[in-house]
Amino acid sequence: MTLRSYLVSSLMLSLVSVSAMASSVEVLHWWTAGGEAKAAGVLRSYWQALGNEWQDSAISGGGGKSAMTVLKSRALSGTPPEAAHLKGSELQEWAALGFLRNLDNVAQQNDWEQVLPEFVQHSVQSKGHYVAVPIGIHRVNWLWVNPKVFQRLQLTPPASWTELLAVSKKLKQAGITPLAIGDDQWQLAILFEAIVLGEGGSDFYRRAFIQLDQTALQSDTMQHLLELFHQLREYIADDYGGTNWNQATHMLIEGSAAMQLMGDWVKGELTAANVVPGKDILCLPAPGTDGKFSYNLDSIAMFDVQSQQKQQAQLQLVNMIMTSDFQHVFNRVKGSIPVLNNQTLTDFDQCAQHSAQQLQQAIKQQELVPSMAEGMANSSYVRQAIGDVLAGYFNNPDGNAKQAARQLARAVLSAQR
Repeated sequence: MTLRSYLVSSLMLSLVSVSAMASSVEVLHWWTAGGEAKAAGVLRSYWQALGNEWQDSAISGGGGKSAMTVLKSRALSGTPPEAAHLKGSELQEWAALGFLRNLDNVAQQNDWEQVLPEFVQHSVQSKGHYVAVPIGIHRVNWLWVNPKVFQRLQLTPPASWTELLAVSKKLKQAGITPLAIGDDQWQLAILFEAIVLGEGGSDFYRRAFIQLDQTALQSDTMQHLLELFHQLREYIADDYGGTNWNQATHMLIEGSAAMQLMGDWVKGELTAANVVPGKDILCLPAPGTDGKFSYNLDSIAMFDVQSQQKQQAQLQLVNMIMTSDFQHVFNRVKGSIPVLNNQTLTDFDQCAQHSAQQLQQAIKQQELVPSMAEGMANSSYVRQAIGDVLAGYFNNPDGNAKQAARQLARAVLSAQR
């Protein structure tokens, strides 16, 4: 569905009952990389097509950390935006503080319990109440591969972590950076959670990252996974410090790197560079995770505001986001898949279609897990604690896996107090 066709239908069928006066909303977000910025542009274009005004508060840096700093300052000063990109633990924490608007009425009026998957419903609820509108589902456990590099060196993309280490050794010998990655804690956490999910399995993943089981965090299995994680340090660029995730993606596109472990927001960068996902750059399940699905859910929360005009604008934005047309166009650009059930994805790229298939398989086989790295599994304090230990261990040439496992367990325990 095109934006033009949406304009025709949306102008004929009002999403909500609104006054003739144009609505205005300020949306705070951190979609600033090339592909993400284009997706934010879709959101803005759809809103403006309804005759409304858009106030863009795009905050770059830190995988959303900078945006959260700005949002906290705004909220404490009594001037929050009408809407903000909040998800996972951060959404829950803002809701617990009483800053967010209850969306139960609009959810009931539009049958969210029927049109949304159960895990999506739970992700945008706090204590059983809807506090955000879901916008797209990302799969985190993807391995992106430059096929030209592999073909030139007559290598086969790895399906296991043992294979990935063997392939990485050959790539390095050929002068190619095996893994493109930056030193952001969340990037390293994505790499490690893929190892835990693929090598340790979904049950162990849940014990370690959702239940935060102290025995699992200090186990021989965890030590093995940490050792594997540390071995990969040899196969990334020596000067990887300060590399953003989208810069790492461009290393992959250019062929200076052969692989990247990252969520499917990578596709936004690929599309922006006129690279075809699934063809020019392959999308494969992270080693050992075929049929498993680590999810990240984008959502927009509405802050509790007093102005009735602003409240009406918020409802209009919520209803717009939940239309099939918007979901279709936005998620094609963002690299994610729609949150609505039974969406037709025939004109999505093959990576998105495969993601949708893997999602349904994972749900049926209980292989669906929330991403620890993306803040979907536990509190921001626990996520930060895990990230601190992983980064310190990964960057220490003399890192000891047994010691790191103990540090991980202690850090997680301390973060829960």
